[in-house]
Amino acid sequence: MGRLASTARWLAATVLAAAVSVPITLAAQEPRPSAEPPPPGSALINAIAQPSDETATLVYFNRPIVTMRARILGRRPSERAATGARVLHDLVDNGIFGPVAVRPFNGGVLLQVGPRTVAALSPPDIDEMSGETLDGVANQAVAHLQQALAEAAEAHRPAALLRATTIAILALAVTLGLLWAIARAHGAALGKMTVAAERTVARSGLADLDTLRGSRLLEFQQRIASAAFVALGAFVTVVGVTFVLRRFPYTRPWGESMRAFMLTTVADLATSMARAVPDLFTVVLIALIVRFMVRLVRLWSDAIERGRVTARWIYPETAQPTRRLLTALLWLFGIVMAYPYLPGSETEAFKGVSVFLGLIVTLGSSGLVNQIMSGFMITYSRALRLGDFVRAGDVEGTVTHLGVLSTRIRTVLAEEVTVPNAVIIGQTITDYSRLGESYPVLTPTSVTIGYDAPWRQVQALLLLAAERTAGLRRTPKPHVLQTSLDDFYVKYTLYVGLENQEARLLTLHALHAHIQDLFNEYGVQIMSPNYILDPAAPKVVAKKDWFAAPARPDPHVEIAG
Repeated sequence: MGRLASTARWLAATVLAAAVSVPITLAAQEPRPSAEPPPPGSALINAIAQPSDETATLVYFNRPIVTMRARILGRRPSERAATGARVLHDLVDNGIFGPVAVRPFNGGVLLQVGPRTVAALSPPDIDEMSGETLDGVANQAVAHLQQALAEAAEAHRPAALLRATTIAILALAVTLGLLWAIARAHGAALGKMTVAAERTVARSGLADLDTLRGSRLLEFQQRIASAAFVALGAFVTVVGVTFVLRRFPYTRPWGESMRAFMLTTVADLATSMARAVPDLFTVVLIALIVRFMVRLVRLWSDAIERGRVTARWIYPETAQPTRRLLTALLWLFGIVMAYPYLPGSETEAFKGVSVFLGLIVTLGSSGLVNQIMSGFMITYSRALRLGDFVRAGDVEGTVTHLGVLSTRIRTVLAEEVTVPNAVIIGQTITDYSRLGESYPVLTPTSVTIGYDAPWRQVQALLLLAAERTAGLRRTPKPHVLQTSLDDFYVKYTLYVGLENQEARLLTLHALHAHIQDLFNEYGVQIMSPNYILDPAAPKVVAKKDWFAAPARPDPHVEIAG
């Protein structure tokens, strides 16, 4: 019994001395009781080493040595780590760089460098949940400490530092030279790409150079090239910095971490790409099938539009919008089919983006769906056609575009007005071009003449004015109707057919000019807008005054006599 007591006292004294000089850091973690029976002597080590609520890592020369999780004889892990670091600094200052050894004692181990103890490891320092063992952690700490001491010894050799500095300067010079070459190549590549694109467009004849330069195609192409050169420059910079950091002992761990990160990232990307090849093949196959079907739809719609094929449920003027609709539906179907095979489609980030886009579409879908459905109604009711001259509300002009969301109309004043399709559907539309050659739309113009003028003479003068006006159709013939007999005058309306509705302003200008000239010539007063009483003298313009200064003859208006 006396011998056992003396052995226990010696063990407690040894652990106490080790705890005073231990450099350890611990992570706050409650130890898990082991299901195995405790080893001999564990009761004593458990009495002096208890789990701590903090963790601390012993770090020397920028390298982590070991992580501690126990409080030994009241010393916290941070205090143990600081003590161990001081011991290592003292050893290196005294020129002691080894040897590193592990000396076990009953229930734990001591980490020693030369004659001094650096740290003590006890069972509470071990993370059993991650599969650590006391021997494994001790051996790993020995390897880390040997590497840190070797690098510390290297840092104390001026020749090694001079050699590392020379190599680092050369590496930095090479890196800067490569970056300069990449920048020069970037500028030259952008210029050559622009010239090549302009030559290709000029040879193809698809568009002129001004249109190409005004588009975003060149800008998009240049941005892609710039992104590729920036990525190349970043790669060269990271490789250069990593190489320089690894030349010096103190910064070598940073360089190794950067290199490991790069290698791990590249390996992960390569592995992910390799795993995604079958799914990407499926996506490409779906895209090729959809593209083939889209081409079939395009050929079919072109045949209907040109009259080579006749379909009972589709007209030539609705062939193009039908093609667009079917193309959109085919691509949407393809996207839905390919979605499960897209890399990352099962990740939370991808799902979050999908939900966000769905929310945006839902919030803005009421107005969007209204415009789209209105566009379908306009297209398939054939209310408007491209090239028709129409009046939609207050807008009058030629239809230049029938879109899914809006309709564009070019007015007679060369203004392009964009009208939402829902607005088009909600108002009356007058089409002046629908009947075409079979029966053109008649355009009215009216004058009011007093009852003292022979109505036959008024009608003859209006018809003669229509006969002298260019731009009016001869079939149907112009005709005059007395549209009202008011209190003081008769309203005469001349109906004519215009050859070109877009030139209606000029044509009506010429017609009105001929009406005034003829009525002045024959002494018939135009009483518009209202006739009240007969003036003392007829209100007509003598022929000699028709071109009073500064007026000049209008070349578009023919003057009789």
